[in-house]
Amino acid sequence: MTETSGDGQGLIKVMVVDDHPMWRDAVARDLAESGFEVVATAGDGDQAVRRAKAAAPDVLVLDLNLPAKPGVQVCKEVVAANPALRVLVLSASGEHADVLEAVKSGATGYLLKSASTGELQDAVRRTAVGDPVFTPGLAGLVLGEYRRLASEPGPAPDTDEPKAPRLTDRETEVLRLVAKGLSYKQIAERLVISHRTVQNHVQNTLGKLQLHNRVELVRYAIERGLDDE
Repeated sequence: MTETSGDGQGLIKVMVVDDHPMWRDAVARDLAESGFEVVATAGDGDQAVRRAKAAAPDVLVLDLNLPAKPGVQVCKEVVAANPALRVLVLSASGEHADVLEAVKSGATGYLLKSASTGELQDAVRRTAVGDPVFTPGLAGLVLGEYRRLASEPGPAPDTDEPKAPRLTDRETEVLRLVAKGLSYKQIAERLVISHRTVQNHVQNTLGKLQLHNRVELVRYAIERGLDDE
C-alpha cells in the first residue's frame, strides 16, 4: 500500500535525520517498504538543513541529538525556509523540556524511539496532514504548557493593531475542537463532515490569522479561551 500526501497528490515524501547510520537506514527502509517515498537522509544538522531544502519532503523525521547543529535548530531553520514542511521528532528523550522546546521550534509531533514500526508509520501519515502526534502522555503536557503561556500577561495591546480577521461559525467551531486537542478525524466525526473539509477549514483559518502551522493555531485558540468553551 502506498501512502499519498495530505492533498492527495502523489506519495508522502519523507526525509529521515539521525546520526546513527544503522538506525537511520532502518527507519528509512521501514518507511520505504511501507509505501512512503524516502527522498533523503542526513546524519548531522548542517547536512539536514541543506538536504531538506533541496529534497523538499512533506515530513521530516528528526532526531534531536545531532552533531554540527542540534535538532531544535534544524527544526527552526527548515520550517522557516518552508512553512508547509511538517516535522516529526523521533527521539530517545522523553524529557518534558526537550518536548516543549521541539514544539516551540515548530515540530508538529514528538514520538519516542521506543515506538513500534506501525506507530511510526501512523505518526508520519498523520503528521503529513497536519495532525499533532505525540507519544501518549506528552500531548497533555504540551496543551498544559500552552495554557500556562496563555495565562501569562502579554505585551500591552497596540492601539494601531488591526482587528482580528473574522472567522465563519464553522471555522470557529473547528478551531475550538483543535484547541481541545482533537485530531482531524475526530473533528470530522464530531461535526459529521469529511476529513478533507476539516483540513480546508484549518487551512483557511491559518491563512486568515497569518499563522504557519497547527501548533501556532492551538496556542492562538487557547489564548482566547476557546478550549474552555
